[in-house]
Amino acid sequence: MSLLDLYDLSLRGRRDTPALDVDGPDGRVRTLTFGELDARSDRLARLLAARGFTQGDRLAFCLPNRLAIIDLWLAAVKLGVIVVPINVLYKGREIAHIIGDAEPKASITTAEHAADFPEGATLWDVDDVEREAAALPDGRIGARGGADTPAALVYTSGTTGVAKGAVLTQGNFAANALALVSAWGITSSDRYLAALPLFHVHGLGNGVQSWLASGCHMRLKERFHHEQALDWFEAYRPTLFFGVPTMYVRLLDAPPARARAVGATMRLFVSGSAPLPAQTLEAFAERFGHVILERYGMTETLMNVSNPLVGERRAGTVGLPLPLVAVEIRDPEGAPVAEGTVGELWVRGPNVCAGYWRRPDATAAAFRDGWFRTGDIGVRSADGYITLEGRRSDLIISGGFNLYPREIEELLLAQPGIREAAVVGEPDPLKGEVPVAYLVCDVAPDARALDAALRSQVASFKVPREFRRVEALPRTALGKVQKHLLAGLAR
Repeated sequence: MSLLDLYDLSLRGRRDTPALDVDGPDGRVRTLTFGELDARSDRLARLLAARGFTQGDRLAFCLPNRLAIIDLWLAAVKLGVIVVPINVLYKGREIAHIIGDAEPKASITTAEHAADFPEGATLWDVDDVEREAAALPDGRIGARGGADTPAALVYTSGTTGVAKGAVLTQGNFAANALALVSAWGITSSDRYLAALPLFHVHGLGNGVQSWLASGCHMRLKERFHHEQALDWFEAYRPTLFFGVPTMYVRLLDAPPARARAVGATMRLFVSGSAPLPAQTLEAFAERFGHVILERYGMTETLMNVSNPLVGERRAGTVGLPLPLVAVEIRDPEGAPVAEGTVGELWVRGPNVCAGYWRRPDATAAAFRDGWFRTGDIGVRSADGYITLEGRRSDLIISGGFNLYPREIEELLLAQPGIREAAVVGEPDPLKGEVPVAYLVCDVAPDARALDAALRSQVASFKVPREFRRVEALPRTALGKVQKHLLAGLAR
């Protein structure tokens, strides 16, 4: 079964069934059936083909959540075109790297984001694309892909700070969808409230794939607004919601009566992309009457591990390996360790990416004998539950977004008067972690100027929340910065 065959259970098998609610430009809710989505994406596929796209070409998009992303994704799958999602928070420097590395034939974006693209990039305005596609006939075109056909290049930073494109295949997305639909009991009767960004694998790889595979109904919102979220729940009455810990912390502001009413119509709340604090899980269960299901995945592997739908959802753990996924915990030499022993998580299964785009060195370093080395450190209990203990790298996850310190450190070192810089993640009750910079400099840093300088070059979530001056950075005998010793050194 190809990915399109899986989708056709909904696109063709439920052609007349309402599939998607989106906000229209006039503020009214627009409802589309699966058949209408099929036809829309057929037309866009024809437009892409007319503009020279063939199987294997890359098509980038930098868009907030909107109907055009659904059209684009389905059209790309039908043609075998490789989608390159770009975070709408990225700035010129970050976007230029992705464009230069992926070399998309074109990028679809808005007038607002066009200025952030490098000179010479082929840009298509999303509104123009939608208008032109709407005038074309529907009907399938293109060659049917297979499990090994690349479907997306999703960029994830590495320990060097250089973003790498994970090659996710149609088989990866299909296997992930089937695993989640099975493990989480998702059926055509569910109603999925989608507020996660579709440029991220959490929204695109989990939410959209589960929706299409199950044939449930989806309500798409442009982004999560905590001030409006309760109204959305009450108006739409979803049964399914995927979120990040920050969203659940915000939802705890709900008055108890409204929270209980929302919980009464819900079936499942899922959390991922960052660790869910145990106190948030407990407070949410008390207020909404639901124990959040926490799971663990990566850009390169989609979903790996999940707390069970039926059974104990254990606070502080990410649960048990999903169907079709093998997980081992190994020592630094690659040997499996005993239960209760901390080690690195290695993953194998049809969910694991084909490697890194044009990075044979990185691919070779990440894979060994068919196993993918996640770089995440964890421990398995006697009854199989996995708890994450940290990361092999210095990855910081803030509000569900990944950032690596080296990129920010290099930008700080380019600022006048800064001789050394170290960026670490520190706990934050809302975002899980936030970046904080420790600086060795001649005079006290001008926090406002540094903030402005960084915001002009990188996404806002990467900008340190504080700039702390220190006499020196603690180092090992070999000169490696001991970041765990930084707290408390600021003056």
